[in-house]
This record gives sequence, structure tokens and C-alpha cells, in this order.
Amino acid sequence: MFIFTSLLVSIAGLVIGLGSVIVIDIHGFCGRRSPYWTETTIRVHKITKPLIWIGVVLFGVGGSFYYALNNLYGIMALHLLIIFILILNGFFLSFVVSPFLLSREKAGKAHELLPSRLQFFLSFSFVISFIGWWGSLLLLTLIISFAS
Repeated sequence: MFIFTSLLVSIAGLVIGLGSVIVIDIHGFCGRRSPYWTETTIRVHKITKPLIWIGVVLFGVGGSFYYALNNLYGIMALHLLIIFILILNGFFLSFVVSPFLLSREKAGKAHELLPSRLQFFLSFSFVISFIGWWGSLLLLTLIISFAS
């Protein structure tokens, strides 16, 4: 029963985190060239940011227990590395990008396009996020399918 619960927590973390990442990535992509979508992205990120962190925590905790209970330490190490990279990416987004966006909103500049340098870093962050979240889902799916 504990294996099932840990797997459920891990999958819930992936669903919450990946779902939120998809929402903010689509908004961010649309906001690259559109003042309307830039402003919308700033507003949406206030909701998706905490959901992504909840997803990371649930996925990390549930996955660690699941892998440990099944003696899959090598795969657990790979997943923990992915989570570590996602956390570093999240720190950049939460503590560098988010305050910048909120200050622009407060200054009444939320509708202005982001500077091209920041857009470059956000594109790089998107690639890390995309590979990390979708790679985690693929890896977990493979593990579950081979375990049965």
C-alpha cells in the first residue's frame, strides 16, 4: 500500500507541476511578441509559480520513496538529478525573473515586451524545464511499465 501511495504522490506532483509549466510556457511563448500576452503571463505566473513548486516537492518526495522501496537507486539518482536541475531553474525564475516581472507590473509596465536579453534567458530556462518535466514523465512511465 505504501508503494502505491508513494507512486500516487509522485504522479500527482508530475501532474500539478507539468500542468502548470505547460500553462506558463504557452503564455510566455505568446508573450514574446505581444504586449497583451506579456501582461497576461505576468498575472498567470502568480498562480503557476506556487503550483510548480508544489509539484516539485510532491514528485521528489513520492518518487524518492517509490524508488527506495523498489531498490531502484540508480534511477532514483537520475530523477533526483533532474529534480535538482529543475529546482535551480525554479530558483532563477522565482528569485530573479518573478521579482522583475512584479516590479514591472507595479510600475505600470506590465504591457511592455520583456528585454531581449531576458527573453534569451527565459528561452534557455524553457528548454531546461521542458526536458526536465517531460523527461521525468517519460522515465517514470518507463519504470512503471517495466515493473508490471
